[in-house]
Amino acid sequence: MIDLHSHLLPGVDDGSRSVAQSVKVMKEQVARGVTDICLTPHFRAGDLAKVPPQAHEAAYAALEAAALPLPRMHRGAEVMLDRPLPPHTADVRRFTVGGTRYLLVEFPRMVAFDTVCTALARVVEVGLLPLLAHPERYTCCSPEAVGRWREIGARMQVDATTLLSPQSRGQRARALVTAGLADILAADNHGDERSIGTGRQFLESQDGAEQADLLTRVNPRAILDDAPLMPVPALELRRSWVQKIRQLLEGGE
Repeated sequence: MIDLHSHLLPGVDDGSRSVAQSVKVMKEQVARGVTDICLTPHFRAGDLAKVPPQAHEAAYAALEAAALPLPRMHRGAEVMLDRPLPPHTADVRRFTVGGTRYLLVEFPRMVAFDTVCTALARVVEVGLLPLLAHPERYTCCSPEAVGRWREIGARMQVDATTLLSPQSRGQRARALVTAGLADILAADNHGDERSIGTGRQFLESQDGAEQADLLTRVNPRAILDDAPLMPVPALELRRSWVQKIRQLLEGGE
């Protein structure tokens, strides 16, 4: 599995606080089947024209010095689109997923639908492909809204563990998978136990092995290869998903 959204660059945002914590989490993820992780610390769009803080470079160097054979680490960022992107693509390309055209972006939870449309269109205008982090978090998210965002050119990254949530964001995440509107899963790990494998196992329990493979391996690999993504078939979740969630939560992976 390939996880393209994590906050495991130590000591730079609200994620992992130390190299030891990041190494511990990465080893746990490898044991669960993760081969690649993209380190995506938080940035704001207004800061992208600036040189990345030296603390980020030091954190990367410290993780590289740990010399873990796996997971393979890739650079990236999670960009809050609080304002238009810088006009020069080169300023932004340093923050894309693995140096590709894909840029992981996010918004405040209460963002308006039209604001998302405008901001995503701006990313496309500068020649990049917006990968929208956890669309299920946004109150304006619906299958209809996501359909429009995809028409603009965006692709959707659903949080793997949110698929198991009984809250409204979990309902929205499952609705996207049911409609075939999710493109990849990711853990959004902040130095904790969240794993992309949780979502994969849930989908497999729903007879969604094909969808699970596309969302956790095939499409994330395509992003790292800067290639087009494969469409993910819709998946009708059985009524027993509540029982499946309880079993996963009680028994782990």
